Amino acid sequence: MLNLKWKDAPTIRKVKCINTNAEKYLVSNVLTVDKEYEVKNETEEFIFVIDNTGNVGGYYKDYFE
Repeated sequence: MLNLKWKDAPTIRKVKCINTNAEKYLVSNVLTVDKEYEVKNETEEFIFVIDNTGNVGGYYKDYFE
């Protein structure tokens, strides 16, 4: 599966977290406001970044600029 190799994949770009105000999920424990994250993959709705846990996580684009 390709997603197992994303952590070692080259960084596409960097994005800055602008909020952690999630309606349904708790993201404040894995994302920090004003911190930049390395983007490993991207879809129309999600961005996959290396979060504060050191693993690749998929988050809605609403949290980043």
